[in-house]
Amino acid sequence: MSKPRIGIIISTTREGRFGDRVARWVAELAVAQTDIETEIVDLRDYPLPFFEAAASPAYVPIETPEARKWANKIAELDGYIFITAEYNHSISGVLKNAVDYLFAEPNRKPAAFVGYGAVGGARAVEQLRLMAIELDIVPLKKAVHINMEPMLGLLREGKDFADYPYLAPTVTTMLDELSWYAQTLKAGRQSAQRDAA
Repeated sequence: MSKPRIGIIISTTREGRFGDRVARWVAELAVAQTDIETEIVDLRDYPLPFFEAAASPAYVPIETPEARKWANKIAELDGYIFITAEYNHSISGVLKNAVDYLFAEPNRKPAAFVGYGAVGGARAVEQLRLMAIELDIVPLKKAVHINMEPMLGLLREGKDFADYPYLAPTVTTMLDELSWYAQTLKAGRQSAQRDAA
């Protein structure tokens, strides 16, 4: 079985965002995880229009080029790490919009979460966990929370993630859990495909 492929999803698109810096840091730490492969998936590369389809993709496939490109990327991955800001105790509008374009593509795949902002983005992460369940994604317990102190230090004071050494071990723990679930669920999906053939 090939290594599971994990998408590190940058879930904001605004100018001057912090998420791409977090995503690169997580990707660098993930290199040590030899049983998975990661790639950064940037919502800026998937400029989806506001979701206004007549029905959910659960009932009617959405075949616009933008929607297909996004859905195909999610389908080809074996798991996800959502890098999420917290906007008004929830996730960004652009991420919610992107999730609304999905249905079967992320089914039976694991998702881990890295939140940042007030209370480490915990409320946004909880919102994502609820949405994940609806899409038959397996949301994982281990998460990374970057609170305001390190976030502002990184943004305004020229600090680096190494200045907050307690953060990296939380990423390693999250990746260990994600790796186990990604491999286990990939094997399960492949077994189900063989049984259906």
